[in-house]
Amino acid sequence: MSTPLPSLYLITDQQQLPTGRQLLEVLEELLNAGVKMIQLREKNLTAAELFPLARDLRDLTRRHACRLLINDRIDLALAIDADGVHLGGHSLPAAIARNLLGPEKLIGVSTHSPAEVPAAAEQGADFVTFGPVYNTPSKAAYGQPVGLCNLKQACHIGSIPVYALGGVKAENTTKILNCGAFGVAMISALIAAKSPTKACQKFLQLLDK
Repeated sequence: MSTPLPSLYLITDQQQLPTGRQLLEVLEELLNAGVKMIQLREKNLTAAELFPLARDLRDLTRRHACRLLINDRIDLALAIDADGVHLGGHSLPAAIARNLLGPEKLIGVSTHSPAEVPAAAEQGADFVTFGPVYNTPSKAAYGQPVGLCNLKQACHIGSIPVYALGGVKAENTTKILNCGAFGVAMISALIAAKSPTKACQKFLQLLDK
């Protein structure tokens, strides 16, 4: 990685947008507010629907010197020259993704137990998300929240950055950082915010302390 990873990792979900807002419009507002890494995660879209959105977001993130990762779709990441991919439990193994993408691209991996963190690093991941730390609708399928104790263990067991994910809010960010998290990954706290700019600025201030 040529430059350090940012402490704030934005994940998209246009289904959580406030009424009347468009995804690229909100993302540009968040880019102007200081977001430097975005994962395009629109699982309800087909490849044909996702491609033009990814291409437009690639152009937008380049203008703002922001990294763009594509959820799961290595082919799409290669097609638009994204900065990397984010892999989940049903994705190709990180080692295979690394062989396909080469050494320069970023690979993030979703983890849900401390033991999965060093395993992801061994496979070639650059960082992981860990969660859900707290209750959150977007991660309900993964069962009960892992909690702060497991987060702390995950942050100290591996050798790569850990982003806390799931139910992250301004009022619990300090607790998350005190567990050793490198940063936070979030969807609704920014995507669904009435004022994305104000929400983003608040989180960046908390993360910079």
